[in-house]
Amino acid sequence: MLYSLLVRMSRGQKGFVIASIDLALIVFSFVGANSLLIGRMPTLQVLRASLPYLSVMLPVGLAVILYLGLHRKKLITYELKGVLQSGFMAVTVGLSGVATSIAIGTYISVQLFVIASMILLIASAGLRLLLRELVVRAYLRGKALKRVLIYGAGRTGQQLASALYSDIELQLHGFIDDNPGTHGMTVSGFKVYSPNKIESLVEKLRIDRIILAMPAASEADKARIARRLSHLACEVHIMPSFAQMLLDHGNRTSTKPLDFSKLLGRNHLEAELPGVSDAYEGKCVLVTGAGGSIGSELSRQIAMCQPAKLILLDHSELLLYKIQRKLNAFQNDVEIVPVLGSICEPGLVDRIFAENEIDVVLHAAAYKHLPLLELNTIEGLRNNVIGTKVVADAARRHGAERFILISSDKAVRPKSVLGVSKRLAEMLVQDLATRPGRTMYSMVRFGNVLGSSGSVIPLFEDQIANGGPVTVTHTDVTRYFMTVSEAVRLVLLAGSFARGGDVFVLDMGKPISIWQVARKLIENAGYTVRDAANPDGDIEILFTGLRPGEKLCEELLIGTDMLTTPHPKILRAQETHLSELEMANVLQELRRAVETHDTEAASLIADRWVEHEGKSVRDKTATEGSLGAG
Repeated sequence: MLYSLLVRMSRGQKGFVIASIDLALIVFSFVGANSLLIGRMPTLQVLRASLPYLSVMLPVGLAVILYLGLHRKKLITYELKGVLQSGFMAVTVGLSGVATSIAIGTYISVQLFVIASMILLIASAGLRLLLRELVVRAYLRGKALKRVLIYGAGRTGQQLASALYSDIELQLHGFIDDNPGTHGMTVSGFKVYSPNKIESLVEKLRIDRIILAMPAASEADKARIARRLSHLACEVHIMPSFAQMLLDHGNRTSTKPLDFSKLLGRNHLEAELPGVSDAYEGKCVLVTGAGGSIGSELSRQIAMCQPAKLILLDHSELLLYKIQRKLNAFQNDVEIVPVLGSICEPGLVDRIFAENEIDVVLHAAAYKHLPLLELNTIEGLRNNVIGTKVVADAARRHGAERFILISSDKAVRPKSVLGVSKRLAEMLVQDLATRPGRTMYSMVRFGNVLGSSGSVIPLFEDQIANGGPVTVTHTDVTRYFMTVSEAVRLVLLAGSFARGGDVFVLDMGKPISIWQVARKLIENAGYTVRDAANPDGDIEILFTGLRPGEKLCEELLIGTDMLTTPHPKILRAQETHLSELEMANVLQELRRAVETHDTEAASLIADRWVEHEGKSVRDKTATEGSLGAG
């Protein structure tokens, strides 16, 4: 009730009430002091004797109150400075009483005015502190108070402690500091504890938040401390110094949007690519892997081309929900059909084609995390190869106009399960392109996509946010990079250029050093790289060695023959492929290996049928007599 009453009152009304209380306390303090010194005397008689002095003391007290703004001071901010101001008011009122006594020639004992001043100070400051406590309790009734520890008992920590005093919802319970000399001391009225006691303090004091107030520490050190505290059942916040917040707007180390053109060393290619809406307008389009990094951007750009219907297929319920919600927000009258399921289910895929009369298939579904696939060979081959076969066969059976496979530079002379699976997928699409039928098959091969789930960029950003180190496999490792919007525009353009059996690649410029990418991301986040030349830097780049299946440099072409397309940045590769009989043997062996979960047999298939560095598939198959294999 008290809090609601104060909320309803205007600032002027509150000031009037507080000033009136102070004036009443002046009367109370002088009359009370008079009674103490004179002894037992009727109150009315004491008041009559006090009137000459009060007639001066009250106006002086009111003038001091108005001058210092005591009547306007918020109760929640009333602390040491407020107490000192109340003391100044009390002393000034007492001195005015002494001056009055001298002026009228009564020469009352100075002791009277000293006692009166002390009573006034205690009454004025005490009443405000009591009201503050009552207001805080009234406000917090039914609300949870956040209990806080400050990590760092230096100047910034003390300033923060002072600021928290005037915060209703945060309650400070002490400091943590790395300096052993401060342990057990009291700073700003609170005890300083050792970091070794932090877990017991969090549990014992039911701490909700730990605030790191150590602006002198490097950003990487603060991030490491925050990570060390992350297992505790409380929030961990990092704050800059107050001077830093004023000078740098509190945002010195926040991550700035990355300029991808600087990272790629070229202008955005997307601006150079023509529109593609005519090729997909009014069509029924199926996007597999629609919730993934590439698939979701494909779906978004296709939706903007005004297709008659857009079918989204993904085996992840969460990702499918997210892309469906995003596309529905467009409200552009495109019919969106989400389908939850796997490309490895022939019945489901066949039903999708039968019920929707699909014109264009954009096949983006694939497992693509290289280290995971090295440990899960069979599932990688099942999804990336057999799943592709299921969708590609259904497209041919139901007379789709186009089937476009999203491939990868890792398919060129692969060393990894990911690369082998993508090359086998390319080979079966190349084979289907030679068969009679309405469907035109093509594929688009490109390098790493910045920001995709399989890209190093999100990994580096997470490592930087955690204070490092940033891990790079090798000093000389390079990759081709492009943005997700560029990759998708390329895929859509390739679909409109396709003649059947095409392998489209992009002129992506020179490959980029992964080490340089890591350095630029660190610097973009406002940190410095810690190395031999800069031992005091914030974040270290740690070289961990190439992972199984990883190559130093990726390639985009298997052969050397290239043909032009209507766009100068997009080229058509001339590459040989397996015959229909050879491809049938590959698929038969692969299905047998997948069904029996035979990893060794799967590895032999890759070794026998897929191009290796310095080896040709046709040379191998001829010498091994593998045409009758399986």
